[in-house]
Amino acid sequence: MFEQLTQLVKQYGSDAVVNNSAVPNEHNEAVISETSSSIFSGLQKLASEGGGEQLASLFNGNSPIDKDNPVVKQLTDQLSGNLSEKFRMSSSDSSGVASGMIPQILSSLVNKAKDPNDNSFQISDIIAAISGNSNQASGLMETISKYGMQFGLDQNNDGKVDVADVLVVTKSKGGISGFIGRLFGKSSS
Repeated sequence: MFEQLTQLVKQYGSDAVVNNSAVPNEHNEAVISETSSSIFSGLQKLASEGGGEQLASLFNGNSPIDKDNPVVKQLTDQLSGNLSEKFRMSSSDSSGVASGMIPQILSSLVNKAKDPNDNSFQISDIIAAISGNSNQASGLMETISKYGMQFGLDQNNDGKVDVADVLVVTKSKGGISGFIGRLFGKSSS
């Protein structure tokens, strides 16, 4: 997932980094790399610190991906601080670079993850990559369970979303990625 994320950063880094006089040309690649690392580590941090609800909200697309989105704000602040520290950029320049890329990158990431015709990002791969260990993954699964009823994921109609529902889906509706994809509004084909 990190490689695909880096490609998105390069795609959106042209104006915010390459064509930005506040970023010296010799630092362009390093700033792009730092942006990818900051987004990835920021998402991991959210997952590890109980931010499953924020991540679910981000990936289900029900809240705008703009400067007021808590995930966007957290990642923008983190990247801005890293750019200021590592590249000695002023806080206004680093904030401009971060706010010029983070919403676009996350919006593209979410759109790609939800698009059944685009396999470059899968929700299940994103969760696996950012959760890292089974405790974090189980925390995300608790969030999925909590919100699963709202998304119609109770496949066996027993009033809860659990492993039994996953088994029903894995046998009939696109496997676990189909189950997770349905949570985030992406139908499996």
